[in-house]
Amino acid sequence: SSTGPRIFVRMEEEMTTSTVYMTDPSEFRPEMKHKEAFRDYNETPNTKDCVRRTYTEMHTHQTVEYGLNERKKWLSFDHTELSTMDALDLLNKVVDESDPDTDLPNIVHSFQTAERIRQMHPDKDWFHLVGLIHDLGKVMALYGQPQWSTVGDTYVVGCAPSAAIVFPDTFTECTDSNHPVYSTELGMYERGCGLDKLMFSWGHDEYLYQILQNHGSTIPDEGLYMIRFHSFYPWHTGGTYKEFESEKDRQMLKWVNEFNKFDLYSKSDSIPDIEPLKPYYQGLVDKYMPGLIKF
Repeated sequence: SSTGPRIFVRMEEEMTTSTVYMTDPSEFRPEMKHKEAFRDYNETPNTKDCVRRTYTEMHTHQTVEYGLNERKKWLSFDHTELSTMDALDLLNKVVDESDPDTDLPNIVHSFQTAERIRQMHPDKDWFHLVGLIHDLGKVMALYGQPQWSTVGDTYVVGCAPSAAIVFPDTFTECTDSNHPVYSTELGMYERGCGLDKLMFSWGHDEYLYQILQNHGSTIPDEGLYMIRFHSFYPWHTGGTYKEFESEKDRQMLKWVNEFNKFDLYSKSDSIPDIEPLKPYYQGLVDKYMPGLIKF
């Protein structure tokens, strides 16, 4: 068994053909432990050290300046163009070492999540599609994007960190912590400005949201909130950052929490037979996000 994440890093802007091993530290949050304990994590001291190390790197390096640079790099959408199904297949190269089911391709989790949602919300086809595509932003890992800038809990940069952020003591080396504006409660924002006016730590959630916006997807706002904020645990689970909420944010919170039930626990479900399901989901792709997607 591995004692920590292995990250494949390239010095040039091309996609690796190798498998990328990347532990998602969000998987180790307390609420990830379902009451039936269907995941048997071996949380050794090495594992805990690994998770803390990831968040220390994240909290040190995810500054406002870093976020602006990453948006300039990734939001040019010039890395590749793929169909949605091809992108899902490509994501199989990103293996989550924190999950005991690492022998299962990532696409299985995508279809498990989608099918569980489809069972519980049969009338909301856009919700089924969100379950299928929610991790597509992780393709950044195939270009050498570091773990701490791809997966893990997200939070707001440009203001003082919330006490609900995991390992809140690991911001001491962050240069924004000494900034005269970014270190204050409201930072560079205004009270009640809305989550859409905030800059979040860079990761796969924000990237996929921006990809869909650029593509002109017609997934409704409820689904876009699920995609953009499903790792924003300090808000949807910790109950913080309320000072920035708009009325729309408050209305959408229930949808983000509804999605997370399926994302967290779908791996307890049986493995779906994927090939017969593809025509249904291709129909949803054609309805809400047709054509090649620019990453």
